[in-house]
Amino acid sequence: MSDRSDKYEDAFGKQEKPEGVLDVETVAEARENAAPRDAGDELSPEERRLVRKLDRRILPFACLLYLFAYLDRTNLGNARLQGLPQDTLHGDPTGTLFDWVNSAFFFSYILCQIPATIVSKLFPSRVWLACTAIGWGICSTLMSTGFDTSGLIVARIGMGFFEAGFGPGIPLYFSLFYTKEEMGLRMAYWFGFAAVAGAFGGIIAFGIQHANAAISNWRLLFIIEGIPSVLLGVGAMFFLPDRPEMSKVFTPEERQIAVERMNRDSSGDVGLTVNQKHIFMALRDWRIYLGGVIYFGLNCALAAISAFLPTIIKTFGYTNANAQLLTVPPYAVAAVVLVLLSYRSDRVQSRGLFMAAASSIGGIGYILLLTVSDNIHVRYFACFCITSGTYTTVGIIIAWFAHNLGSETKKATGIPMFMAIGQCGSVLGSHIYPATEGPRYIKGFAVTCALEWLAAVICIVLHISYKLENRRRDRVYGKVTPSTKIDTSELADKAPTFRYVT
Repeated sequence: MSDRSDKYEDAFGKQEKPEGVLDVETVAEARENAAPRDAGDELSPEERRLVRKLDRRILPFACLLYLFAYLDRTNLGNARLQGLPQDTLHGDPTGTLFDWVNSAFFFSYILCQIPATIVSKLFPSRVWLACTAIGWGICSTLMSTGFDTSGLIVARIGMGFFEAGFGPGIPLYFSLFYTKEEMGLRMAYWFGFAAVAGAFGGIIAFGIQHANAAISNWRLLFIIEGIPSVLLGVGAMFFLPDRPEMSKVFTPEERQIAVERMNRDSSGDVGLTVNQKHIFMALRDWRIYLGGVIYFGLNCALAAISAFLPTIIKTFGYTNANAQLLTVPPYAVAAVVLVLLSYRSDRVQSRGLFMAAASSIGGIGYILLLTVSDNIHVRYFACFCITSGTYTTVGIIIAWFAHNLGSETKKATGIPMFMAIGQCGSVLGSHIYPATEGPRYIKGFAVTCALEWLAAVICIVLHISYKLENRRRDRVYGKVTPSTKIDTSELADKAPTFRYVT
């Protein structure tokens, strides 16, 4: 038997090839034969069937995992109105202890994102994603056993540690299976479940508010929202596919098409490998840092919305239970807006201008909250603006960088880089709405408003930058046609034939 059929490559070089895994030469051949496809080209019937199969296997688990990840991350905002501060934080009259419990998650999340995502490339994707879900689900459930500030903080740090391997890992995982024309909408479906989580969390909290349980309502909330993550993680272990050349869920023909698609926009890595050169390229890429500034502002708003939206709506004069319920419509509308704008962004293959428009909508919402103090209807409408604008911009920027970094290793470094910078904004967002500044929260609204508008400006700057660089490469190297080979294995997105999505 030839060496070609016996070997494949993982992080440690050539190894014996497990059954159902393509060898190095076959993947390399698919890389050579792969070519970009015009956005208007029709997919073959075989490829359409494969995409439908991918959607059926990947999207349900990925979206449900993120739904419960976000519920577990943000349910403190609901628990705050169900007696958590009184039971474990000595009443917390200033809100400072609650802010630290909320922000503890982000410290471990920020520190672990980059190493976790790089290391994830050395393990089968389904195993990695499943283990992260089981880990954060256990930590979230254990939040119900907290009896003081320290216990809650330890559980939140554990959640951040495990979720750090999931959040940035999903865009990298999706990029193995979906092309740049498909990524925006799929990322919208995935991140849209963060907005669904906000709506779903409000409904669950409303129901628990009326429960007559033997334990505190907020403890029951953590149990109900934590256990499903563990169960979904176990299911993902058996259902999610590994990377295309390694997965056993495809037929030989499907696997060949999947590998060709993985290399269509730019040639991918072969096997479980890390390209150290591309790690340093990501660390020197100034656009990733600008993306981090955008993400910083968005996450400041996102963390504030997640933790304080029920409290903000309560200041309109509603009861605790009704405030929980009234968080549902803004989140539901945000999910719809995110999907619609992401779909349009995919169709025209432009990200920056859509992000600038969405971030501006969020900025307008904060202006309304700052300037209109006595009209409850306008202030409630502003809640729709801040949720729709913020969630939409976050969803699109993830899809933007999932393509524009060129190679798997640079994506595995660059995506968690801008996310880690951005999550520092989550820490800020957790501390600028102290209870002593209610009900107007002038400082919190003003800071997040300024950051939303800053994000909009930087989106336009990046859009222009990518557009000018594409024109420069067209002028120097010639225009790229569908038959042009795009080999990013050495230079990542700096390859002469690579073109950015603007």
